[in-house]
Amino acid sequence: MISTVVGSYPKIPDPPAPARLRTALTRIDRNEVALEELVRIEDDVTREVIREQEEAGIDLVTDGHIRWSDEVTYVASQFEGISLGALTRFFDTNTYYRRPVVEERLAWRAPITTRDLVVAAKQSHRPLKAVLPGPYTLARLSQDRYYGSLERLTLAFADALNSEAKALQELAPALVQFNEPAITQHPEDVTLAGEAWWRLLSGLTVETAVYFYFGPPGDAHAQAVEAGFTTIGVDATIEGIMERLESCPRPGKLAVGVVDSRTTRLESRQVVEERIRHALRIVAPEDLYVNPNMGLEFLPRHWARAKLKLIVEAISRLNGVKCE
Repeated sequence: MISTVVGSYPKIPDPPAPARLRTALTRIDRNEVALEELVRIEDDVTREVIREQEEAGIDLVTDGHIRWSDEVTYVASQFEGISLGALTRFFDTNTYYRRPVVEERLAWRAPITTRDLVVAAKQSHRPLKAVLPGPYTLARLSQDRYYGSLERLTLAFADALNSEAKALQELAPALVQFNEPAITQHPEDVTLAGEAWWRLLSGLTVETAVYFYFGPPGDAHAQAVEAGFTTIGVDATIEGIMERLESCPRPGKLAVGVVDSRTTRLESRQVVEERIRHALRIVAPEDLYVNPNMGLEFLPRHWARAKLKLIVEAISRLNGVKCE
C-alpha cells in the first residue's frame, strides 16, 4: 500500500507563522513587490509543504499546487485561445475560480507545470507525482465562445493536456494524475469523457491515474479502465461506493480516499481501516494507493497533517508495522 495525496495542500501555515504567500500575492496586486520575489516565496512554500508531507510519512508526494489559485485556471489560462472571465463557485465548495473563456482555437503552447515538478524534485526525498485537471472537467467549467459544442471543446482540451502530460513525462514522475470531478455530476456525458480520455492518454508511457470526487464515478469508472488509466481514484467516504466498485471492471491499481478533506472532523481509526480493508478486496496491497478523498486545500494545515498521519498509521497497522 502506498500513501499519497490528491494534489493541493494548504498554502497558509499555522499561526503564528506569517502567511508569506498570501501577503506576497496581495503586494503583487498592488505592484509593491517584484515577480521574482513572489516566485522565491512560492518555491519556499513548496519546500515547506513537501517537508510536511514527508514528515507525516506520505510515500508519494506532490508540490501541493502552491502556485495554483484554484484547480482550473493555473493550467487552462496558459492554453492558446483562452482568456479568464468572472469568478465562479467551484462546485459546492466555498472557493471560486476564474472561469476560462474559450475565445479562439484552443492549443498547447509550451510546458506549464514542468518547472513546478523540477522545483519539487529538488526538495523531495520521496517520489513525486504530477497532477493536472482532466479534459472533461476543464470543458464543463469553461465558457465556450468558439467550438459550439461540449464535445468539440472537451476533445480540444484532451489534445492540449496530452501535450502537457508528454512534457511532464520527460521528467519521469512516478505518475501523471488527472482530476475529473465534473463527470460525477454529469453521468450522461460518460461516453464523451471516455473518448476524451483515449485521446488524452495517446502516446503516454508513464503511469497514469484519474481521480473522481464530489460524487461516485458511476459508469465513468468502466470508461476510465477501458481508456487505459493505470489507476482509478475514488472517494471512499461516500456511502456505498466501495460495494459498487466490487461489481465494476478491475483497474490495474486503485486509489481510495479514506479521509474527508472538506471537514476538520477526524475520522476514527476503525473507519479508516475498514475503508482500506474493503479496497483490499478489490486489488492487492501493492496495487493500492491510500489518500484523502480530494485536495487538502480546504483544511488548516494542522488538520491536514492530522488527516495524513491517520492514513499513514492505518496503513502501518494493517501492514503489521508498529508506528513510532
